[in-house]
Amino acid sequence: MPTLITKDGTEIYYKDWGSGPTVAFSHGWPLSADAWDSQMFFLASHGYRCIAHDRRGHGRSSQPWHGNEMDTYADDLAELFVALDLKDIAMIGHSTGGGEVARYIGRHGTGRVAKAVLMGAVPPLMLQTPANPGGLPMAVFDGFRSAYLADRAQFFLDVASGPFFGFNRPGVKVSQGLIQAWWLQGMMSGHKNAYDCIKAFSETDFTADLQKFDVPTLIIHGDDDQIVPIGAAALRSAELVKGSTLKIYPGGPHSLGNMRKEQLNADLLAFLRS
Repeated sequence: MPTLITKDGTEIYYKDWGSGPTVAFSHGWPLSADAWDSQMFFLASHGYRCIAHDRRGHGRSSQPWHGNEMDTYADDLAELFVALDLKDIAMIGHSTGGGEVARYIGRHGTGRVAKAVLMGAVPPLMLQTPANPGGLPMAVFDGFRSAYLADRAQFFLDVASGPFFGFNRPGVKVSQGLIQAWWLQGMMSGHKNAYDCIKAFSETDFTADLQKFDVPTLIIHGDDDQIVPIGAAALRSAELVKGSTLKIYPGGPHSLGNMRKEQLNADLLAFLRS
């Protein structure tokens, strides 16, 4: 398996499919690069080099006790880009991965970046604060942590069976295969890594990072996203990223990569070719 050993000794697994202009994908919590398979297959089949890594502590990467926060996630990605000598990259991030993209640009700039896509992404800040009244209360994330520690396998099953794909909405066709695939990816994550990542995705403020974006940026979000509600996320990010394009998927859940696959693939290809 292709891997990178970071400066602190963490082994980062990555996929490298196709050839052409580079597209780099950052996945959501608690998943792996496999969450992007449909988009990677589609774009690689249309002349792009698609790279997706398993975040430290997730998937096939190693499970270090430390570094499970956004600064280190972004630095791991920077090391991968340097090691592979990637340039003119289109960065695409979903959910937590959108935070990773934002923090990468905030810490490392856009010298290697040509475009950015934030999809169902956590920036600018998920947590409710006096300055961010539209965010979710800390009690929500404390509930995540409690359920995770009580029975993480069941918690992952509940998330996948309900709000992540929108399978708890009336009339939605439920895919048991998608539920099981999500659960499997989640169970591959390190126990402490995925626990720490709840704090990373919910409490990190990406406002300053978004203000540093100076490349064409597409922001995509479903207006029925039950995991990252659109109001404090995409709508605010679109205000903070100068010149960004906001595309809202009516009725779209958190997992647009699966539940709106054809539309998302077409939108990504159009944006990359623009």
